[in-house]
Amino acid sequence: MPLVGPDAPLLDPPEPPEPRRGLVGPFTGRQLAAALGIVVIVAAILAVVTAPIAALPTPGIAPQPTQYAIGPVGEGLRVGDRAPELEVLGTDGSPAPLLDLAGAPVRLADLRGHPVWINFWASWCPPCQAETPTIRDFATAYAPQGLIVIGISVQEATESDVRAYAQKYALGYTVAADLAGDVFRRYRVYGLPTQIFLDEGGVIRSVVQGPVTPETAADALARIGLRRPPGSGATSPGSGATSPGSGATSPAPSGLPGG
Repeated sequence: MPLVGPDAPLLDPPEPPEPRRGLVGPFTGRQLAAALGIVVIVAAILAVVTAPIAALPTPGIAPQPTQYAIGPVGEGLRVGDRAPELEVLGTDGSPAPLLDLAGAPVRLADLRGHPVWINFWASWCPPCQAETPTIRDFATAYAPQGLIVIGISVQEATESDVRAYAQKYALGYTVAADLAGDVFRRYRVYGLPTQIFLDEGGVIRSVVQGPVTPETAADALARIGLRRPPGSGATSPGSGATSPGSGATSPAPSGLPGG
């Protein structure tokens, strides 16, 4: 019989189990693998979100850098399509003409016989701001050839914001506020700025995805039969533009990049 009582030999206590060690510090290999997977997924999402819009291969469509994507990328209107009328939904749900800042209707049907440059933009959009001097100066320079420029602002809080921008930067061409985005969706635009150039019959001859430069603007206008006027200048946005025939140089609007 084993001895019991005070004369029984003392037994050593059992050794405590070895503490479980992680692969790195307190973290196990499974935990590290899960964390790495999350990092990879987040990086992939950021790469997709921040990637520039892919160039479109259709002839006559010139992709430009730094376009702001504000909708799902999809197939927009094509070169050769007849441009839809500039219509919005009225208060009763029926089609109504887009109105300019003076309250006058803007109808493409009324502009037949004129080449038309439609510019979708927003006052809060930096690439739109950067191209403003080019559009403003080209609208003036090409006006003797019958060019009509229509700036359609989208995703604005109020029409007053659009009016303030047009006044601040002395925009002499037609400006309209598409506050509900009706024309924007009708034209299947997905990024700002977007330029659509129509010939005298209202047919799309060129599309520029992104901000224009003097060179891309002149090329697109040539596609609708307009010649670059002497003295119109090839200055970059914000560097000052020469008024046609005057020889005088006017600086870009203050507040714009380079102004």
